Amino acid sequence: MKILLVFDFDNTIIDDNSDTWIVQCAPEKKLPIELQDSYKKGFWTEFMGRVFKYLGDEGVREDEMKRAMTSMPFTPGMVELLNFIRKNKDKFDCIIISDSNSVFIDWVLEATSFHDVFDKVFTNPAAFDGSGHLTVENYHAHSCRRCPKNLCKNVVLVEFVNKQLQQGVNYTRIVYIGDGGNDLCPVTFLKKHDVAMPRKGYTLQKTLSRMSQNLEPMESCVVIWSSGIEIVSHLQFLIKE
Repeated sequence: MKILLVFDFDNTIIDDNSDTWIVQCAPEKKLPIELQDSYKKGFWTEFMGRVFKYLGDEGVREDEMKRAMTSMPFTPGMVELLNFIRKNKDKFDCIIISDSNSVFIDWVLEATSFHDVFDKVFTNPAAFDGSGHLTVENYHAHSCRRCPKNLCKNVVLVEFVNKQLQQGVNYTRIVYIGDGGNDLCPVTFLKKHDVAMPRKGYTLQKTLSRMSQNLEPMESCVVIWSSGIEIVSHLQFLIKE
């Protein structure tokens, strides 16, 4: 009987947003105004497709992007947390559900040798095409009204848990570690024994505290964190229970 740990990637595992971090590869480290203004709410993946095309057209190559991406710092205490999980893999399954893309996440996990900690990564599929441009696609289509059109993290989580159940894997609880607005949907579906762990000072934590002030019920318990070390402490407590 294992605990399922669910991680977001941007501003959770890494201490920045991979999609905005990559802009440092652009000429003068910024995007043209008309490209910046082309973003429409809920259509971030399409916007990033245009950003990657622009970078490719400007001659930014794969190795340059990879160098930038792998220089991104981890969130405080995250290395300790991932090492703790690795030492206790008999007690945890671990997945990432992220609105970044598969190339960026692969690069970071590979450069830091943390690939083995994660059983599965769910994110927007990306690849370099024949002309060396990075292309990205929507992870899936869904009918959830609350989420951006390319990814509902709750749909992904429920599908994963159900698939595991069919294979005889039943989790004692889910611990969800995230920071952003798109982590709200899966967190509100957590059950009584589950734990929502929003990062202090970020959108998810602010939204959850507003919800509790409005007495909107949350079944799971909420544990706020600023460092991965605090998450380690809570996980130690959970496996002792």
